[in-house]
Amino acid sequence: MDDKSFSTLSPDQGLFNLSGKKILVVGIANDSSIAWGCAKAYRAMGADLAITYLNDKSERFVRPLAEQLEASIILKADVTREGELEAVFDTISSKWGRLDGLLHSIAFAPMADLHGRVVDCSREGFMMAMDVSCHSYIRMSKLAEPLMPEGGSIQTLSYLGADKVVDHYNIMGPVKAALESVTRYLAAELGLKGIRVNTLSPGPLKTRAASGIGHFDELIAKATERAHTHQLTTIEEVGAYSGFLMTDQARSVTGELHYIDGGYNTVG
Repeated sequence: MDDKSFSTLSPDQGLFNLSGKKILVVGIANDSSIAWGCAKAYRAMGADLAITYLNDKSERFVRPLAEQLEASIILKADVTREGELEAVFDTISSKWGRLDGLLHSIAFAPMADLHGRVVDCSREGFMMAMDVSCHSYIRMSKLAEPLMPEGGSIQTLSYLGADKVVDHYNIMGPVKAALESVTRYLAAELGLKGIRVNTLSPGPLKTRAASGIGHFDELIAKATERAHTHQLTTIEEVGAYSGFLMTDQARSVTGELHYIDGGYNTVG
């Protein structure tokens, strides 16, 4: 981008903005969710949002948040139920006609498998964890591809346990490793269409999903002590970084794993 194109931005827009962009956010459970921090950032940067919730029970937590951000589309999306995910993208196609960004922020493993050793993981538990946490990412990307004729940004969430052995992270480590690998392959396959695919890897955060990990308070304490900043990352900080990756200025950033953890991943 040359100096002239930067000058076309008005002062109130700032350098990084998402005005006019249409972004789908999948994975908000409540106001402590990483996806919520990201959705807030997208909206503050001017994006129009589509937000999903898991089921009727979660709707009462998610819908008020979506309405707070004036989301144009609010729909149920349980990736384990046939047709629900497709219905979301059909609605986006009919209402918006396109999609500029997608955030995949869902993961799941049965508690018995999550709390047990990897070597003891059941076949059923492994398949469910991979389906919900990883294959759904592939499915969403496939559904998003035809809605991104002029390019777009697809992002997912991982954790350090995908690359290093983290106590009590257990089966989610291999599952997240697969997720990170999928990002690289999707980036290669979709790159010529201008679709960027990236993985965000925040440090441990006190989210609903993380609460299922055994001895999570110990993990939090260790991360706080050993990170260069000696503090936890916030969902707002993750959202700000994710928001940048959604902008056109990040169009050359793809296939990457982005740590947002105060430098904890660099500590030996």
